[in-house]
Amino acid sequence: MDIMTLLNALPGAVAQGLIWAIMAIGVYITYRVLDIADLTVDGTLCTGGAVCIMCMLNGCNVWVAMLAATCAGLLAGLITGIFHTWMGIQAILAGILTQLALWSVNLKIMGKSNQAINVDKYDLVVSLRYIKDVPFYKNTIFVVAIIIAVVIAILYWFFGTELGCGIRATGCNGNMARAQGINTSLNKVLGLMISNGLVALSGALLAQYQGFADINMGRGSIVIGLAAVIIGEALLGKIFHNFALKMLAVAVGSIVYYLVLQVVIWFKVDTDMLKAFSAVVVAIFLAIPYWKGKFTKPAVAKGGNKNA
Repeated sequence: MDIMTLLNALPGAVAQGLIWAIMAIGVYITYRVLDIADLTVDGTLCTGGAVCIMCMLNGCNVWVAMLAATCAGLLAGLITGIFHTWMGIQAILAGILTQLALWSVNLKIMGKSNQAINVDKYDLVVSLRYIKDVPFYKNTIFVVAIIIAVVIAILYWFFGTELGCGIRATGCNGNMARAQGINTSLNKVLGLMISNGLVALSGALLAQYQGFADINMGRGSIVIGLAAVIIGEALLGKIFHNFALKMLAVAVGSIVYYLVLQVVIWFKVDTDMLKAFSAVVVAIFLAIPYWKGKFTKPAVAKGGNKNA
């Protein structure tokens, strides 16, 4: 196995990790901040890519197309939020319903199962071609890193406001938040909207990066998002306590995930098994806190003497 092949592939893995990091931050908001397992993201990622590509193919500026994609994600999150809060459907089922509906919506947006965009004909923000031999300000890694920095800064500011703190309080203890006069239903809807807006933005960047939007591009994205969250927390959770740094840890987790994936591919592991590998990695990292609590709990004898 040629080590140079691996080294040449690493910049692409970092670029992909950064693009998926935006999606992972969206997953972090629902999974950790709101304490909701939202499966809408598997559909929203494709929605973001589809809207962005179709807007550009119809003459829109790339930034306007990305804004439209983000708004489409916000709308998807709103629908899941309405299912959950107004219709009383469990959060996980509400996400599945929206994800199912988005399959048809995405097909209608694109007109077929996939739509390609040519980097030579359209002014894209990111692309596979922008990894090497381009000015640093056009390099995909640099551009996406700047976007992530802006996203984290905006989210850090927002979740420090009264409304943002209300969303965090809702996820922390919904009953206590309601007792303090906080509208928890509204906060859940807002949290889901922000999360899915970020996922759609990630989808818009991913579609540009790979040069096409495909109906299956979001399948399994929730697993990748969870992997990034869990890996980031495992690596940096003990030293990153600030909310902004926690989101940065998620981005680092996403990069690490794709670097590990690239190494696995380099070892010529069957690519058909990559999804199974991802699921196993997430399962192990999710189980670690449980195992720690179960096997490292000190025995307490009657009378409360731990040393008895």
